[in-house]
Amino acid sequence: MVSREQSLHDKLQILRSVTHSRSMNDSSIILDASNYIKELKHKVERLNQEISSSSTPLDASIHHHRPSPPRDVTVETLEKGFLVNVHSGKSCPGLLVSILATFEDLGLHVLEARVSCADTFHLQAIGGQQNEEDEENIDAQMVKRAISNTIKNWRGSNE
Repeated sequence: MVSREQSLHDKLQILRSVTHSRSMNDSSIILDASNYIKELKHKVERLNQEISSSSTPLDASIHHHRPSPPRDVTVETLEKGFLVNVHSGKSCPGLLVSILATFEDLGLHVLEARVSCADTFHLQAIGGQQNEEDEENIDAQMVKRAISNTIKNWRGSNE
């Protein structure tokens, strides 16, 4: 049986790997991960600003073709977290930031993610819980409901 300390150590090593941290000290790894997440959020915000500033001015034809929200949201339970898939046939500016904020609100951290936001929106992310004590408090349905609500609110803010 894996001890709690070994489990924590394994998680920190995964976090170290994902964030490309060179630190060996546990608290430094966590600090590096926090900085890495902040950098990613800033990059997403800059990309969203670039997308919105490079868009053509709104005209009557665009009002009829507003971005449609993703229709396909799936959440699967993994051994230590959740696999989240969100897909839309169209681009969804700003949605990624909203979904990442939802992950944070749920106490999930992104262990791995693939995102395409150019012509279509597709997010595939593996999210793990930040605290082992929370494991029984959150399930796939709760994650799916939270992400679906985020998408609904995102859609409302774009209308």
